[in-house]
Amino acid sequence: MDSEEESFVRLQDESLQSPEQLRQEIERCKELYSALEKECAKLQSAKEAAEQRTQELKKEEELHKVLEQQLPLNGDEERARQIFTIREENKRLRLEKQVLYNKLEELKKRVFWNDPVQILSALPEKKMIFKGLPANKEDMNKLMLIPLIRCPLPGGSALITFEEAEVAQRIIEMKEHTVELSCGQLEELDQCRVKVQAVPMDILLPSALEIRLTQSSRSILVSDLPSLSISKEALLDKLELFFSKTKNGGSEVESRSFLEDSQQVVLTFTRDGVAEPLIERGHIQVPIGKGKYKIKISPYMSGDISNLQLQPSRCPRTVLLLGIPDVMSVESMRDALEIHFQKASRGGGEVDALAYVPAGRTGVAVFVEDTAG
Repeated sequence: MDSEEESFVRLQDESLQSPEQLRQEIERCKELYSALEKECAKLQSAKEAAEQRTQELKKEEELHKVLEQQLPLNGDEERARQIFTIREENKRLRLEKQVLYNKLEELKKRVFWNDPVQILSALPEKKMIFKGLPANKEDMNKLMLIPLIRCPLPGGSALITFEEAEVAQRIIEMKEHTVELSCGQLEELDQCRVKVQAVPMDILLPSALEIRLTQSSRSILVSDLPSLSISKEALLDKLELFFSKTKNGGSEVESRSFLEDSQQVVLTFTRDGVAEPLIERGHIQVPIGKGKYKIKISPYMSGDISNLQLQPSRCPRTVLLLGIPDVMSVESMRDALEIHFQKASRGGGEVDALAYVPAGRTGVAVFVEDTAG
């Protein structure tokens, strides 16, 4: 894809934070994480104290039951009231224990998703290669997107990319071009001519992009799968069979899918509460064929584009030709167009690439990052 002095492929976002702002944000996250850790420790201590008190009350309750059986039929009313009070207190403590347990589990989740280290450790592993630091310091701490733009082309059109942007601009300014065609067999029609229109090639590029990530409550991502001589369906069957058993921490599987690009598997269960314990385990041994293999279990994140803004951008080295009649074979027409627009006398220059779509057909042009400078 063509580029000007400042490539339109690079997305400039004025809202990007400076390194100093990022350091302040990291410090704030560290303080938050430290506070959450302290709160988690307090809740754990309260939980343990509640459990210990519950055990003591159970022993007292058993003792009182024995004493109650030994009371005479008319009984001691004061002792009966004490036993009733102890039972009610025991019920209250059990409810308080459950509330503390629920708060502790919720806090664990908050600590996990606010700690980048723990999030990264739960994600599937990916092999990376270090290729050195960026030469331009301005490129640090930025997310660079490289678009792959697909643009439909009508029939009777052609795209020509020149080596020099000045040539393309000159061709566009001339607007109409008369292209000579060699008709071959008929001498009296040895030179045929067609008129074509030259217009700039404009495409839409993203100028702002926001993606919202959501963790699925019923799905898990299975990675580190072994390379075996079995079909993908057979592998999916074995994984579904294993994770559908409660003794393996699983449940009934609603759906399964194989991700071709990453060689990973997504399993979705029919009910909530199954995925989280499996994710906390991180790894699990799964029997496949004659062996057992250690696979990784990660949260399954789905991404939705919450905001996408587009802006028109012009390809400086590419020209779109329109109105080309279907009077020759595809190869002959391509050759005729390339010969014509290479001639300096016609305002042309060196052609880098040419694509032609005959009338009555449609095509798709793919634009990528221009590395020609």
